[in-house]
Amino acid sequence: MLITHDTRCALDTVVDLVNTVPEETSAADGLSDLAALEQFVAAHEISDVGSLTEEDLTAVREIRGRFSTVFAASDARAAAELINELVAAAGTTPRLTDHDGYDWHIHYFAPGASIADHLAADCGMALAFFVVAGEQERLRRCEAPDCGRAFVDLSRNRSRRYCDSRTCGNRLHVAAYRARRKEAAG
Repeated sequence: MLITHDTRCALDTVVDLVNTVPEETSAADGLSDLAALEQFVAAHEISDVGSLTEEDLTAVREIRGRFSTVFAASDARAAAELINELVAAAGTTPRLTDHDGYDWHIHYFAPGASIADHLAADCGMALAFFVVAGEQERLRRCEAPDCGRAFVDLSRNRSRRYCDSRTCGNRLHVAAYRARRKEAAG
């Protein structure tokens, strides 16, 4: 599956957005205040965003929850319905752009759109490409029992099970190894 630069950026953004939910990661809310939202926007180099307000923060938190349900969708039809609702509510207006030194790519949000509509449109379309390609199962949650973070499995054989193999994956492999050693020692 070919993933363009702007689609990859939108995927990274939506995964990071979903992973700011405190219930999902047993951590503090990654969007606890307006400053956190501003930092999120800057870290992801989200273009065409004006001054942010408390209303923007509330709206972004709401779509964050809706994106979270996409990663939990049981099948492509359920994911498609959720994505369609997000994208339609954002009032998408696809347009070609080549800003900030990037080659031509498509923005799906309308000029002057709120940050929530911007995220819903661009991130929703990035997820939609996976559903269209029959790859919805690549939108996953970490299988580590104490994690549950969202990620997109871009491995060749769709075998990725953990959000990060160096942390969650390694921790579980070490635990399994120690359990085997303990059992063998009797």
